[in-house]
Parts: sequence; structure tokens; C-alpha cells
Amino acid sequence: MSERVNLGKAMPALYQSVLGLDKLAEQAALDAGWAAGFTHLVKMRASQINECAFCLRMHSRDALATGETADRLAVLPAWRETTYFTDKERAGLALTEAVTLVAQDQIPDEVYAEAAKHLNAQEIASIEWLAVVINMWNRIAISSRYPVQP
Repeated sequence: MSERVNLGKAMPALYQSVLGLDKLAEQAALDAGWAAGFTHLVKMRASQINECAFCLRMHSRDALATGETADRLAVLPAWRETTYFTDKERAGLALTEAVTLVAQDQIPDEVYAEAAKHLNAQEIASIEWLAVVINMWNRIAISSRYPVQP
């Protein structure tokens, strides 16, 4: 892979503002009652869709450090096929996917309706903010070709 401009180094003030937004989104999710480990699963699910190896490695380590299980990480790409996730978490993961794939189908009404069935307004907003921010990070890491080394 050829080197690219590192967005964080080239424009540190913008990078710092994204870090600040990330911290706010994470705190909003915790305030809404989401477990810290699950917030990393949300970030991982978006990163899987976007194929961002840098963010996947980071958030898998972070999720494990906050108590998430290796089993839940392993089945995350196929979460619909498992019983590892609660209805609330499943609604959050579906909403995360919809936000990440917004260019394909906006946010389908059925996804939002299912989210509204299991989540309150603060929980919905916090998941959407987590998804918005991790999608931004994915684009920063991918376009800058952040290195992922063993």
C-alpha cells in the first residue's frame, strides 16, 4: 500500500474536534444506558460494513477490555442468526447498519419502527450518534490508510 496524507497529522485541529465528538457520543450512549462493551460492538458492526481494519482491531480490543465476550465478537457479523443479543441490542445493531448504509436505502421505516418499539428516544439518538461518528472515523482511517500491523 502506498502512503497517503494522514488527516490527523495534516489537520490536527479537525482531528481533535472529531475526538471530542467521539467522546460526547460515547458518553451519551453510556448515559442512555448502553453498556460500554456494546458501544464498541456498534462501532465494530459499522466498521465491518465499511471494511475498516484499523477500527475493527481497536474496537475489538476495547470491547474485550470492557467485558464483552469473544463469542459475541465472533458472531457479530451474523448477529441476526444468533441468540447472543437482546431485542434492544438487535434493534440498536439494525439501526447502526441502516445509518452506515444510508446511501443505499435511507433509514427504512421498518428498521426505525423496530428501534422505536425497543428503544426510547435517548437510546435511538445515542446509537445513531455512535454510528455517525464511527462512520466518520472509518473514512478517516481508510482514506489515510492507517496501518494495521500484527
